Amino acid sequence: MSFLEKLLAIDRRIIFLFIAIAAALPLFFTVKLHIEVTPIVNNVYNALEALPPGSKVLLSMDYDPGSMPELQPMAESFLRYCFLRDLKVIIIGLWPNGPIQANIALEEVFKDEEVKNRNPQYGIDYVNLGYTVGNEVVVERMGSDIPATFPKDYTGNKTEDLPLMKGVKNYNNIDFVYNLSAGYPGTYEWVIFAVDPYKIKLAAGNTAVQAPLVYPYVQSGQLIGVLGGMKGGAEFEIATGKPAKAVKYMFSQSVTHAVICFFILIGNFAYFATRKKKGS
Repeated sequence: MSFLEKLLAIDRRIIFLFIAIAAALPLFFTVKLHIEVTPIVNNVYNALEALPPGSKVLLSMDYDPGSMPELQPMAESFLRYCFLRDLKVIIIGLWPNGPIQANIALEEVFKDEEVKNRNPQYGIDYVNLGYTVGNEVVVERMGSDIPATFPKDYTGNKTEDLPLMKGVKNYNNIDFVYNLSAGYPGTYEWVIFAVDPYKIKLAAGNTAVQAPLVYPYVQSGQLIGVLGGMKGGAEFEIATGKPAKAVKYMFSQSVTHAVICFFILIGNFAYFATRKKKGS
C-alpha cells in the first residue's frame, strides 16, 4: 500500500484526535487576533454608550446549557459592561434555564477586578426576576405590568420590595432591552410582541445558526443590532475594550477550522492521485 493509499485509509479516530487537540490547545494561549467590529455589532455598542448612567436595561436570557459556548460569553461581556457603566440590570428568562445561566455569568463577571471595585449590589444595581411560563405571552404581559408578570424574584423576594424595581411598571420604564436567544421563544417573539406594539429599543445576541433569521429585523429598524455567534460575541468584547472568552474561543475555532481544511485538502489530493494511478 502506497503512502497516499495509507492516507485514505487513516482511522477517523485519529482525525478526531487531531481536531480535539486543535480545539483545546489554543485555549491555553493568549493570542491577539485582528477582529474587525462590524456595523451590526457596533450599533449595539453605540446604543449602550448613549445610555446615561443609572439607565435600566432588561436582559432576557433565552437559552440553555447547550448554547453556552456561543451565548454565555455575550452575557458575561454585556453584564461586565453594564456594571462598569453603572447601568442597572433587570434579568429575566423565557427559558427555564435562563436565570440559572445568568447567575453563572454573574459569578464569572464578579471575578473581574474592575467590577469588584464597583461592588454591584443585588436589588440596587441588578436583580434576577427568574423564569415564568407563557413564552410570548410573558413578553406581551410585561408591556402592561412587569411586577404582576414577575411577582417574585429568583430567590423568592417580592419584586415590589426590590429598590431597583421601584417605579418600574412596564416597558416605558425600561431604557434598553437585550435578548440572548437560541430559538423559541426568543428574538422573534421580542420583535413581534414588544418592539412593534411598545416601541422598545431592542438588541440581540444569537447563535450562528439563528442569527441569519433575525438580520432582516436590523434592516427594517426593528432591531438595533445583532451579535451573531461566537464572532459577534468577540466583536462586542473588542468594542468594549475588554477581550475575554469569545476572543479566546475564536482563536481555538480558527485553529480547528485550519486543521479540518488541511485534512480535506490532503484527503482530496490522495483520492484523485490514487484514482489516476489506478486508471492508468
